[in-house]
Amino acid sequence: MEITTETHSHHISQQFNNELEDLKTHLLAMGGLVEKQVQDAIYALTEGDSAVAEEVRANDRNINEMQIRIDEECTRILARRQPAASDLRLVMAVTRATSDLERIGDEASKIARHAIQLAEEGEPPRGYIETRHIGNHVRNMVKDALTAFARFDTDLALKVAQEDKAVDLEYRSAMRALVTFMMEDPRSISRVLSIIWVLRALERIGDHADNIAEYVIYLVKGMDVRHSSPETIEQRLSND
Repeated sequence: MEITTETHSHHISQQFNNELEDLKTHLLAMGGLVEKQVQDAIYALTEGDSAVAEEVRANDRNINEMQIRIDEECTRILARRQPAASDLRLVMAVTRATSDLERIGDEASKIARHAIQLAEEGEPPRGYIETRHIGNHVRNMVKDALTAFARFDTDLALKVAQEDKAVDLEYRSAMRALVTFMMEDPRSISRVLSIIWVLRALERIGDHADNIAEYVIYLVKGMDVRHSSPETIEQRLSND
């Protein structure tokens, strides 16, 4: 059964309707904070702003607390309402999505830590252009994944899955360039390694955004498309 944004607002119990809507609202609020964390971490790194980086690290605790509260909401709904069909898929999708959002927050905190270290060392290392480009790319993926969840939009979710493949290609290209640069200038190894770890964190953020997009497809279509290629997902959606 395919669902829409209206599916979860037609229960006999208005209280149940409100609980499901609140659950979705709280997930999107957490997502908004996580998206800002990614944006601020990238800014802190490329602009050498240690103060912003410290804010990112401090806000990671808020993200962890939001995950705990949302998980508690999900547990209460499962225990009291015993949801079935699309309602159960919504609760499960929210639980999985909050886990990925929390991990995105962790990756943003890692980027902020490297931003502080590099700012203290002074001269910007090689790789900032690639970092900014890939960073903006994955931030848009997070934004689109959350928008897809808010709208139950499988087309946008598929776009996120396709973008993850492009990010992986950009990541591998940037890694090759940075490794070559370190070989040519061994004095740069320490600082460039920090950028490599940042790029790895950004690549992981893209993976987590892709996971959230897959949960949207599971929520709307009832399809488990984890570990499927974007081409396979597109074919399954077109055949549905």
